[in-house]
Amino acid sequence: MNDASLAALSAWLTQAGLAGTSEIDIVSGFCDRCVASGLPLARALVLIDTLHPVHEGRVLRWGYAPTESPLMDYGRTSPDALAASGSNPEDVQAAERWRRSPFYKMLQTGDSYLRRRLNAAAKDEFAVLSDLLAAGMTDYVAIISRFAPEGVIGEMDGVYSSWATSVPNGFSNDQIAALQHITPFLALAIKSVSLARMTGTLMETYLGRGAGRRVLGGRIVRGIAERIDAVIWFSDLRGFTRITDTAPEQVIPLLNDYFDAIVSAIHGHGGDVVQLVGDGAFAIFTAEDRARGCGAALSAAIAAREGIVELNRRRVADGKPTTDMYLGLHVGEVFYGNVGSRERLAFPVVGPAVNEASRIAAMCRSVDQPVLISSAFADVGDIKRRLVSVGRYALRGVARPQELFTLDPTAN
Repeated sequence: MNDASLAALSAWLTQAGLAGTSEIDIVSGFCDRCVASGLPLARALVLIDTLHPVHEGRVLRWGYAPTESPLMDYGRTSPDALAASGSNPEDVQAAERWRRSPFYKMLQTGDSYLRRRLNAAAKDEFAVLSDLLAAGMTDYVAIISRFAPEGVIGEMDGVYSSWATSVPNGFSNDQIAALQHITPFLALAIKSVSLARMTGTLMETYLGRGAGRRVLGGRIVRGIAERIDAVIWFSDLRGFTRITDTAPEQVIPLLNDYFDAIVSAIHGHGGDVVQLVGDGAFAIFTAEDRARGCGAALSAAIAAREGIVELNRRRVADGKPTTDMYLGLHVGEVFYGNVGSRERLAFPVVGPAVNEASRIAAMCRSVDQPVLISSAFADVGDIKRRLVSVGRYALRGVARPQELFTLDPTAN
């Protein structure tokens, strides 16, 4: 690569980072341009850590077999994080492979550059070298583009890249110098795009999908809210207080298991979780028409209950405490927007319909029904044919008694 090629490639990387080009396209575009400029790349790996509740980071691949995905999110690698996440066998295996990698050694030594000629003598030093040698590679270079302390976010402390070639004599010194010169530009582009992705993930994870997208879309002015028509979902867990008193060490794993079943059902049917409080989930379903929103919420309720039945089977087999879900469903107009102080804002859903849905959910214990549905919800479309009345009840804070419904087990 000559100076003109390096300048053109650095300019392209700058523009790709500014444009928000995907990480996959940045890596593949970078490698293709390197090859076109005379740098004999055959395989490349780019890794960057992230802030994500499940994944520790992301691997980007170029030059591998079509059966191997160009993008892979990887799990936790530290023993404590593995234990907290349940020590998934695949994650444990990946963590062991990480500890036998060139990058792990470089982190221990503080090095930013490592090169190995690929031959029989070198292949046993790191597991990856044996794989590359078997694939016909002749030379391997690993580079860590570290961030300054002020630029570190969580575990995201740099961009890790490795480069392999299959030409008989390996990389020349000039080619390695070119790689060392250009990889910081690649790292900056990858970091820029990864930060944008990470911001979106964190917003949606901690604020909810709808609120996260609204905040990132610029709807951040305090006091501005929109009136929407929504199905309101309030659920909590049966006997949760008893479980916390008798088996407090089980509380966090239990909540994670049951929220997995409930939230995945809500998201799987187009709902949006507004808030998780204690053992409770507050969600909304919006659609162009009420019938569609109510139908989605009802399908989510059935899916959540089925998921909990399957979860309870597994937990019983493992000797763990089990519980069930109480759920209240209602539909009405609500306000969705920025509420709070100058220093601390939230993006809640508020209004009389929210209060009424909360009261309906609280009635589940008194009526001894796992699901209670408001008359307003039941009157939408032909939903009532799938329900059965459980009677009229006075709800605290609601002026008139209303008829409540539950799922009809005989309905199709």
